Amino acid sequence: MKVLMMMGMILAVSGVLTGCSTSQRDLLPTGDATMKDIWNKGGGDNRNISAYRTSDGRLIDAPNYVSSREQQTYTRTAENEVKNLFPRLPNPDLVMYVYPHLTDSSEQMPVPGYSSVIPFYGRVQYAQPGERTRMY
Repeated sequence: MKVLMMMGMILAVSGVLTGCSTSQRDLLPTGDATMKDIWNKGGGDNRNISAYRTSDGRLIDAPNYVSSREQQTYTRTAENEVKNLFPRLPNPDLVMYVYPHLTDSSEQMPVPGYSSVIPFYGRVQYAQPGERTRMY
């Protein structure tokens, strides 16, 4: 038993030492390009960084390619996170109308008509992760 523990310890130490002996230049080679050069290349985009800077070097607003309405749909809020992570299962409502009537007490009183909404299920049920909540 002690031999197995000793072997495991030797393997763990040798793994750590091997990881520490790898040089950063081998793992992440760097080129001679600066961030400005990479920006100016633009990945197929013909804009360069100087188009977004004033004469004193401050950044100005870039053109707005996405409308604010479209940006709002992609913005993470607490509400849409909860709805996406924990969708509610459908719980249809039964809407009932109670006609005007008189009470059953000794002195009958009129009760006006009203509507009442009753959910089919007593508790709110949530979908399991990956479970579909509606037909597509």
